[in-house]
Amino acid sequence: MHQIKVQHLLDILLQSDLPLDVDFHLEVNSSYLKDKGEALLNNVIGELKGQGNLPILIHLKFDFKINRNLFVYDDAVHFNRYRLTTLKSDLYSTFSFSWVDGYKRLCRTFEKECIKAGLQDRIWNGPPIASRIFGKSEEPGDLSGNGSSGWKLNAYNDAQYDLISRLHGYKLIRIPEYENIMIGGSLKKIDDLLLNPKEEYQRAILNWVSRKVQI
Repeated sequence: MHQIKVQHLLDILLQSDLPLDVDFHLEVNSSYLKDKGEALLNNVIGELKGQGNLPILIHLKFDFKINRNLFVYDDAVHFNRYRLTTLKSDLYSTFSFSWVDGYKRLCRTFEKECIKAGLQDRIWNGPPIASRIFGKSEEPGDLSGNGSSGWKLNAYNDAQYDLISRLHGYKLIRIPEYENIMIGGSLKKIDDLLLNPKEEYQRAILNWVSRKVQI
């Protein structure tokens, strides 16, 4: 479903003159993370109660790029207490991201939706590295005790995306599925619009993305 919504967004943008680069991959220059960057990621790991060697992604995949703006569409599994914890870490007081306050609010508001979407083994428990760093998960849906190691790894990786894209000189624009667009005098959720992007909505969506690039 995630890819369907992203593809509908891309179909709309491809009708414009925006310099769209689809499925953009960024190869990570690890030297950019030396010292301060590693310290910030270690702080994130610590806030999530993780242990062990610091895992660093070697390449990042974005839904699309427009000039120096990188876009990621975030669905329900990205909004929970662990992502909120990362958003309160030193990384986000060191660097400024325009969407942070909104994301904190969404993490507080929509964790129940994350539970509905994030109980599959590949999300709740994550890959083996998740339990190595964050310990064994509780039973799916049980956020007491050690909670979900997979959710913690996902939150940590989101923080990596935020930091690494900034250190490489890009502006990261996160699109939460809960974001609203004003159309015809009423607010409509972007997620609903992209499931069935009627022609009457496409111009509004295109203008909305264009404004994000210009800000």
